[in-house]
Amino acid sequence: MMKYVVDTSAVIEKAVTRLSSEKKIEGTVLIPNAVIAELENQANKGLEIGFLGLEEIQEIRKLKKIKLEFIGARPNEQQIKFAKSGEIDAFIREIAYKEKAKLITGDKVQAESAKAFGLDVIYLEKKEIKEKLEFEKFFDDKTMSIHLKEDSFCYAKKGKPGEWELTKVNDTRLTSKEIEGMSKEIIEKSRIDPKTFIEISRRGSTIVQCNNYRIVIVRPPVSDGWEITVVKPLKKLRLEEYHLKEKLFERIKEKSRGIIVAGEPGSGKSTFVQALAEFYLKQGKIIKTVESPRDLQVPDEITQYSKNFTSSEEIHDILFLSRPDNIIFDEMRDTPDFELYSDLRLAGAECIGVVHSSSPIDAVQRFISRLEVGMIPSVVDTILFVEKGSIGKVLGLKMVVKVPTGMTESDLARPVVEVRDFENEKLEYEIYSYGEQTVVIPVGETVSKDSVKNLARVAIEREFKKYCKECNVDIVSNNRVVVQVPERDIARIIGKDGKVISQIEKDLGISIEIKELKEEKREINFKIGEDKKVIRFFIEPGREVQVLISGKLLLTAYSSRKGEIKIHKESQVGRKILDALHSGKKIELMS
Repeated sequence: MMKYVVDTSAVIEKAVTRLSSEKKIEGTVLIPNAVIAELENQANKGLEIGFLGLEEIQEIRKLKKIKLEFIGARPNEQQIKFAKSGEIDAFIREIAYKEKAKLITGDKVQAESAKAFGLDVIYLEKKEIKEKLEFEKFFDDKTMSIHLKEDSFCYAKKGKPGEWELTKVNDTRLTSKEIEGMSKEIIEKSRIDPKTFIEISRRGSTIVQCNNYRIVIVRPPVSDGWEITVVKPLKKLRLEEYHLKEKLFERIKEKSRGIIVAGEPGSGKSTFVQALAEFYLKQGKIIKTVESPRDLQVPDEITQYSKNFTSSEEIHDILFLSRPDNIIFDEMRDTPDFELYSDLRLAGAECIGVVHSSSPIDAVQRFISRLEVGMIPSVVDTILFVEKGSIGKVLGLKMVVKVPTGMTESDLARPVVEVRDFENEKLEYEIYSYGEQTVVIPVGETVSKDSVKNLARVAIEREFKKYCKECNVDIVSNNRVVVQVPERDIARIIGKDGKVISQIEKDLGISIEIKELKEEKREINFKIGEDKKVIRFFIEPGREVQVLISGKLLLTAYSSRKGEIKIHKESQVGRKILDALHSGKKIELMS
């Protein structure tokens, strides 16, 4: 009987069941234990291809004209370590050589290496691509996305960005088996279709880009059941169809440095940057995109890089060495994304970034925690906010040195980022440092003095709570405040020769007068008990209290973790308490 050895790629491609049904092979199929180990490893990581391979082996067992055997040792630590260098592939070839068997593989490198060693090889050509996937039956020309979940109906968003409605598109609830079947079909297509690729594969979730479809597959334990979400762009627009005002159009055309396209999910940001990309391409420029996943629908002349298959450092090197005219950074989400965008901008690259935000100024807020205030205008100078598929608000950023609006003293001047309406140059926000905090202050036709005072009060309270638990801030004027603190904290706040308070005044840019905070005493409910040796007061645990007899302070004490204050009867204080108990004098506990 003829012997065949299969590698991992052949098992995942379901080569044995396919070739057997086509009557191209029969005999003994040898599966190396190294292949089983690799499939188990993938399945344990929650990767779909691992489960596909294990299911294929179960199907091979059912074939009548195929005898299944497992052979060879499991890979050792050295082979696993150098698996990407071909150690496990070499191990599989060695088994085929010793067993005088044909090697079945879908790996081109493995096939050529085996032929070099004189082995008979059955190389699996790419399978015929299925014209339509199962989920596509739920789409029509008005569908933006479909949402499939086990034990639920299929729902679709129909309409256009910002103007859509959720519609039920089937009459029967989908089972987990149906959703799982669609998932496997998508994963299988990613292995044979060059236009379908897995962008992210994690335990419990897989993100696939299939032609124009962005597919998110989520399964237990991440979700409570199998779920598939498929998003498809409805149409492509040209930049001219957005009817941009002349000033903004010239800004985009002549100088695309530091532009951020912002908007809520589904507002049409990606559609707009696709139009931008094609506009720059028609101007004879080299365009690159950085995406995760790669779902922008752009011409083949534009190269799309994925963050999921490489590091930020590698993308940085590629972009600078290839010298594109424009870089489009789609879906900036986490700190490494913002750092890469900032680095590209500071190096002089012309970048357009895309971020999620609920308002134009929120897009700027995304940079504040990641950059110093003075750096922001060098990285971002224009915010385009997309609403319902069209350009809404446009903001411009510029750095100046001035006294912030609402303050009057000239010595309070500092670097301020002005955020103005792009069209009419009206000042709308100011961004500057106040103490240790970076603040964004809305500036209207008349600035609310109360808003400036509240900002100042919060910053001063934050500074003083480094030195004391309680403080009361009274803003007397634009350059003077009175801060009341507990008596016990005054010396620490003033410091030796007034050094501490002087530094606080310098940091906050304001004159500060320190006064004692008069604390109101509050009576505490308590229970009292005694035994042969001690008197016990029972209150809340960890409280500092004052014990008073007939209104006169007797002592200050702390309650234990059990909520007890113990006083020995033989002590002077203990005798006074006993005397008060026996004579009926009033005993009080005050906080």
